[in-house]
Amino acid sequence: MLMRTDPFRELDRLAQQMMGPGTWSRPSAMAMDAYREGEEYVVAFDLPGVSPEAIDIDVERNMLTVKAERRPVAKGDDVQMELSERPLGVFSRQIVLADTLDTEHITADYDAGVLTLRIPIAERAKPRKISIGVGSGRKEISG
Repeated sequence: MLMRTDPFRELDRLAQQMMGPGTWSRPSAMAMDAYREGEEYVVAFDLPGVSPEAIDIDVERNMLTVKAERRPVAKGDDVQMELSERPLGVFSRQIVLADTLDTEHITADYDAGVLTLRIPIAERAKPRKISIGVGSGRKEISG
């Protein structure tokens, strides 16, 4: 049997055990990716094991807040836990959105433990051509 160790993973696990699970007043961070795809800005959050009902998404002005809670799975009286590495508790992430994003039309999708938010680019932020008008001629100002 091959065993692979990652010292940084162990440090993360130990730090999380010492700090305890996230609470509503002190939530843990959640991993995310953010990128632009065509005319949308996409933000994906890793939330494996979280039920969709335990996810809360808010936008106030340009502040996007995502909170989620992973609760322990109910276990019977005859179950003895041998190893528990999956973090439980409250997770939260706040992102300041640019004025160029349309926060009125954000869509959210949750599939396979990944919450994906799609934020359209605002019309005023899209590149556009400026036409040049032809004037009626030159005018000189004399002083």
